Amino acid sequence: MSTPYQQQGTAPAGAQGGPVPPPSVPQGPPPAQPPAQPFAAGASHAAGTAYASPIPLRRTHLGDALASEWTKIRTVRSTIWTLGIMFILVVGIGFLTALGLSSSEEAQTPLLSGGFFGLMLGQICVITLGVLVITSEYGTGMIRTTLTACPSRGRVLAAKAVVFFLLSLVMTTVAAGVTALINSAMLSGRAPSDFAAIPKDSIEGGEVIATSSEWLGATVGAGLYVALLGLLSLAVGSLLRHSAGAITTMLGVVLLPLLLALFMPESMRSLREKLIEYSPLNGLASLYRIPMNGSDGTGWDLLWVLAGVTAAALVAAFSLLHKRDV
Repeated sequence: MSTPYQQQGTAPAGAQGGPVPPPSVPQGPPPAQPPAQPFAAGASHAAGTAYASPIPLRRTHLGDALASEWTKIRTVRSTIWTLGIMFILVVGIGFLTALGLSSSEEAQTPLLSGGFFGLMLGQICVITLGVLVITSEYGTGMIRTTLTACPSRGRVLAAKAVVFFLLSLVMTTVAAGVTALINSAMLSGRAPSDFAAIPKDSIEGGEVIATSSEWLGATVGAGLYVALLGLLSLAVGSLLRHSAGAITTMLGVVLLPLLLALFMPESMRSLREKLIEYSPLNGLASLYRIPMNGSDGTGWDLLWVLAGVTAAALVAAFSLLHKRDV
């Protein structure tokens, strides 16, 4: 049904009775529209043009892998716990040893030798952390993500080794240095005992002193030795890819040679002496001038032996990492 207006084809009247004019349309140019943004910097609107990312692209390098591994190792709790306990053990036991030795008026051992006993236990923490740096990723499956982000497997293992070695070296050297300062402050000024096994160059003016070479061995040398043991643990962890197995293997490497030598019969004396001489514990003790085989070695030669063994284990780890699936 149509209205009268629709039937007559007229518009409704205005206020004065006339027709209502149509609404006026403003004349002039159309309002300015914001310019269209290209879908990517440097991209063309032409059909079929490939997408170009606005993020600058560059080739990755070892520095990127080092930054990634540093972020990992400093943000996990295992690093804080193991290195924290290591520091407490080394400094705490070193202080207690110096306190016990200070009760005697005569020196029985070299001035800085008390630091060995704390580091002997503290190295277990570094060994454990070295294993966990890589085996924890195999245990959780995170190694797949790591190798997807960085397909160069050798670069990943190299970054882990460098970051862990430098961190453990700094922490153990600081702990050994603090312990050496404590021993020097508490035990200096004493005369050597008649039966003490103290090097002649460590006695000056009738008092036991610490020479510059002893300071170097008890701080930097000890830190290098323990850090190399930790790096060897990382290589063993990469080879075995199992935390418990790698930790047990490294504890056997550190403790078993000396334990076997202690229970060997006299008929195997030559083998026993070799086991004692090349045991990791004797190498660490020699840096503190208290070798277990009674020699006058300084421990640096055994440090280079450990470095060679660690390098061989790392080469094997690099080789197998490229051959095995993850």
